[in-house]
Amino acid sequence: MNILPAQARHPWGGLRLQGGVGSSELMLLVVAAVWGSSYALAKLATQQLPVPEFLALRFGLTFVLLLPALRPLWGGHWRQGLQIGGLLGGNLLAIFLCETYGVSLTTATHAAFLISLCVAFTPLVEWLVLGQQPPTRMFGAAGVSVLGAALLAGIGTAPAAAPHGGLGNGLMVLAALLRAFMVCLTRRLAGRHALPALTLTVVQAGVMALGALLLSLLMRRGAWPPLPAAPVFWLSLGFLVLFCTVFAFFAQNQAAARTSPSRVALLMGCEPVFGALFALLWLGEPLTWRVWSGGALIVLATWWATAPPRDRLRANPASHA
Repeated sequence: MNILPAQARHPWGGLRLQGGVGSSELMLLVVAAVWGSSYALAKLATQQLPVPEFLALRFGLTFVLLLPALRPLWGGHWRQGLQIGGLLGGNLLAIFLCETYGVSLTTATHAAFLISLCVAFTPLVEWLVLGQQPPTRMFGAAGVSVLGAALLAGIGTAPAAAPHGGLGNGLMVLAALLRAFMVCLTRRLAGRHALPALTLTVVQAGVMALGALLLSLLMRRGAWPPLPAAPVFWLSLGFLVLFCTVFAFFAQNQAAARTSPSRVALLMGCEPVFGALFALLWLGEPLTWRVWSGGALIVLATWWATAPPRDRLRANPASHA
């Protein structure tokens, strides 16, 4: 099954997805909300289990849960699936190592807004990787998003509760750059395979779980730390596996192949808004005027990037009624 066309067979069953950019954008906004919640949950979880073991457990459970989705590989596509899924999974492992170590060292709010710098990086990476210059308004919207992220950052106001916040913030910036490459790489590889998005998701999860486990073995010399007994850890892990991993990765793979990389990044720029809200609700991190102002700018940039061009509206006004 090819997930690239606007009309494609859904990997969960016999449903067919209709429509183009609109449905993809809505899906990406839902992903942004779900991933926005992940920073607070990951911070809670990594306070009880080290990062490599946490990632190995998270993506190991994801892999086991989605094992039936590997069936398309047995039809002669296993080599293609391992090559593409392995490449994307390796990139994702690097992203999640940077993100998870970053959020464990800084605040969940800072982690959420710094990842939105992916918005600024993606047009340049798209130009470099795909050789296609994005529309001018994408660069303008990216600049507005960066301004929003700067306001959210509140430079020089890192709390005492995060003494290693500088290192954590730096890791989040690196994760944002890797995310930009991931968006472009997903689109570049999308036309080279006929695998369902869910199959690619489970291959990526397996690669990430194995990579994190090997890192743990190297760092701990084979000594696995005891698993936490606190219910909050397992509740956080369950939500991260079911919603932030299974649903979100499938949805992002499905939508990223059907719209431009810059637009994907700008939609995901709403993630820090949700992240700040969840950090306030669950961790008690404050929402200052900077947070509200920065969030408003990011939402404005998202609207600007996804609004249909005026010439398209004039050509077919009924389709946008």
